Order: sequence, then structure tokens, then C-alpha cells
Amino acid sequence: MNAEITIGEYLLQQLHEHGVRHIFGVPGDFVLKFMTLIEESELELINTCDEQGAGFAADAYARVQGLGAVCVTYGVGGLKIANTTAQGFAELSPVVVISGAPGIEERLRHPLIHHKVREFDTQKKVFEQLTVASTVLDNPDTALEEIDRVLAAALRFKRPVYIELPRDMVMVTGRRYHTPTHAKTQSDPETLQAAIKEALTLINNAKQPVILAGEEIHRFRLQNVLLDLIRKSNIPVAATILGKSVVDEVEPAYLGIYQGGIGQQDVREYVESSDCVIMLGVMMTDMNLGIYTARLERERCIHAFSEKLSIGYHVYEDVQFADFINALATLPDLSPRELHCPPNCKLAPIYKVQDPNQPVTAERLFTRLNTFLGKDTIVIADVGDALFGAADFSVHRSAAFLSPAYYASLGFAVPAAIGVQKAQPHLRPLVLVGDGAFQMTGIELSTAARFDCNPIVILLNNDGYVTERYIIDGSFNNILRWNYSRLPELLGKGRGFLVKTEGELEIALQEAALHTESFCILDVHLDKMDASSTLKRVASGLI
Repeated sequence: MNAEITIGEYLLQQLHEHGVRHIFGVPGDFVLKFMTLIEESELELINTCDEQGAGFAADAYARVQGLGAVCVTYGVGGLKIANTTAQGFAELSPVVVISGAPGIEERLRHPLIHHKVREFDTQKKVFEQLTVASTVLDNPDTALEEIDRVLAAALRFKRPVYIELPRDMVMVTGRRYHTPTHAKTQSDPETLQAAIKEALTLINNAKQPVILAGEEIHRFRLQNVLLDLIRKSNIPVAATILGKSVVDEVEPAYLGIYQGGIGQQDVREYVESSDCVIMLGVMMTDMNLGIYTARLERERCIHAFSEKLSIGYHVYEDVQFADFINALATLPDLSPRELHCPPNCKLAPIYKVQDPNQPVTAERLFTRLNTFLGKDTIVIADVGDALFGAADFSVHRSAAFLSPAYYASLGFAVPAAIGVQKAQPHLRPLVLVGDGAFQMTGIELSTAARFDCNPIVILLNNDGYVTERYIIDGSFNNILRWNYSRLPELLGKGRGFLVKTEGELEIALQEAALHTESFCILDVHLDKMDASSTLKRVASGLI
């Protein structure tokens, strides 16, 4: 391909080629020229209220679309999304961080340019610790190759990358012929064959094998492959909290969420009594392991992850995660067995209003919401009881549950809803968020209103941080109570509902379901120490 194209144009072209249709960001002088270019391109710029909102939206977009992008200015903008980028790295979300920067020429003439911290490369050094690849596009002779290299790393490792674009380089033309490269990393065939052979022997000899599926099934878009494996073998499957919704949770073989000692007892007993645990894409984090209460002995585990493959005590190098699971799912020698799932693992949600004047409790709220979910609902849970209470929801499709359950940064859910709806407009987000998290990023409802997003926001209003109250209570956990249900009045769009009783909850949910033209927010008043049973178990494990 002839490289008679500007650096900025080429970057946008390559993002589009990799499936990106929206870029989230906040304007600033060092990035204005590039944002102008975005508005002239096939991509849509979604400018949010704050950089952290843009970062969380891009993260959610990447989780459901495969690649996300966020665009900010230098220093004050870039460093504000360090947190969201760290989350993407920790939870394997491939976000392209694009930061405008002072021009190459002006750096020489004016060393004290605004937004600078220490040296001009200080910001890049920060992001080198938070990404799998980084670059400064300061050389027209190498810029195009650098864009290819960095984007390839994001797609291969499913983690964020950093691209710094000086403002005087945006419209500079790449000065040589350049052919984009899309090299695919492959497994060593003999090592893959040996690993599959050992895995097959272990599985076929097992009396009670079980699959434990994690978040990398989502990241590598392997949900259908996993489903083929489950249906072919009739091996029951449980998910980690990070991997929730890796399969449609009404699938007959689905057991529920495995969380060690803090999760559902029947699921725990089945998984931990298995003589062959096939862990696919599972990160061995404290939350995935039930605050390290999980009992998964290595000798009976197959653990396939993007960074390693181990079968018992044998470690196989040079085997790609996707190659392994694809080979496993297509094995002709994988013996099918009679499907057997404990009857108590998946309890059908049952809810009935007994007394409409009865105050809403956290446990009853989550039970009701479980019956509210539809086939086009995607649940986005913020950190805290929003996550713990929703862990046992039965979602109706794969990839229909998002939460930063490992990195656990408050404020993800509301901006994430924007990213999800831009990536998948047919899905309606059900956002679960505590009042503490909402006060961090809830103003992004303004962005949702502006860009015609219609999430249903369930706000758990207990005047503060209930998770921390269960660990150590104190006045530092308290926040000011806002009139959340009146936010639509402030924003001039949306519907707000004040919910204190079960009868009010019922009316609010029915009306929110019918109001599809804009967002709805349900301000659900809960007692200060009211929490889901899951959170109470988690807190007992943390103390």
C-alpha cells in the first residue's frame, strides 16, 4: 500500500479496520487537531463529561466489541485515565489510549509548556507500566509501522496500548511505502498435540469432570467454542465472577458462579469434588477464588490461560489459549457422557409482592431484578453490593454481564453503559450502582442523554460505602444523600423514580421498561447496613 496518507488518518483507518466505530474522549488543546480529523472520518467521537468516564466507556466497548479507543489531551487528560487503563490491563480489556501531546518543534523552543510534568516523556513512562505496548509517533518514517505494532499487541494480548500523537504530527504524511502486517501468533504443533493428548486422557478418565470458565472466554471471543465443547461432551460448567455470562445461563449444563467458600454451596461442592477441573481462561485472583477459600488442587486441574498452559504439574510452553480450546472442542475422541447437574445449583428466581407497603431490602431487590432481566438486557454491575448481589442473576445470553470484579474501581458502571450501547445498540443496560460509586461518575448520565442511550440505572442508596462498613464501620464511609430521582430535571431528559417500598419498586420497573427513549434512574432507599447475603459472606472472609 502506498503510504500517501497522514499519520492521523492512518491511525483512524486502522482502528476502523479492526472494528472500532466510536472513540471516547474529552477535548484539550493538544488533541483538538486529531479530534477534528475524527469528526471528518467514519468514526464517531463520543465526548464525555470527564476523562475517567471516557476511559470506562472505552473499556466496556472493548469488552463487548473486541477493541476500544479513548482520546485525551496531554498531562491533565492522559494522567486522569491512568486508573481506567490500569483496570483494562488488570482485567484484559484491549483499549487503545490515544493522547495528544506538545508538538516536536515547540518542545525544543518552549520547554515549559503547560500540562508538562518533569520531562516531556513522563506521561509515556507512566503508561509503559499500564500497557503492553506504547509509542510516540514522532517520526514519519516509522509512524505507520509503529501504529501496526501497537495495535497488534492490543489484539494479541487483550490489554491496553498507548499511542502519543504530537499535535504537529497529525497531518504529516508517512514518507515511504508501507504494507500493514497482521501476523498471527501460532502454537508449536507438537507441543499443542502433546498437551491435548494429556488433557484428553485426564478428561476421559474422570468420573466427574467440570469446566470452570473465566473472563478470557469473553476477551478472545470463544463463547461459541466453549458452548460447542459443553454440548459435545455434556460436561457441566461453572463460571468465575469475572467470567460470568460466558455462556447463556439457562443452558442445561450451567451450574452457576463458583466463588469458593463465599459462593453458593451446591456449586462449590460440585466443583471442589470434581476429579478433573478444566479451567479455561480463569485468572487466579482473590475474587475468583472466593478470597482464597477455593479448594482446587493442581494435580486434578487443567489450567489454560493466555499466559500459560498447565495440566497437573506439567507446564506447556508455546501453546496459544485459543488454539488449545479450539482443539479441545473439536476432538473426535472426547467421550460424551450423560449430563448430570445437581438440582439445587440453579434455582429459578421466584418473586411475588406480598405487601406493597413493605420497605425494600437488598435481598428482595436483587431477587426482583433477576426476574426483570430479558433476552436483550445486559447487566453492568459496579463494585460493591451492586456486584455481589447480582452474582447469581440468570442472564439470558452470553456476554450479558460486565463488572470490574478484579481491579474493583468504583464508578465503572454508568459510563460503561454508554460504551456498551454504542457497541451493541440492541442491548439495553441494567446498571447496578451504589450511591458512592455514582457520585464519582454518575454525571455521565448527561453523556448518555446527549447520545441517546437509555440505560435503566438501579441506584443502591444507603448513604455511603456499605462494603467498607462491614469491614470497619466509621463516619468516613458516609456521603451526602442526593435527590437522585430528580436528576432528569437537572439534565432535561430521562425519568426518575423514588423507591422506598416494594410497591413503588414494581411501578418503577414497569414504567422504566416502557420508557425506551432515554435513561431511567431508580433511587432505591436501603437501610445503612442492609446488604445482600453474598456481601455479608464476602465481608466475613475479609475481616
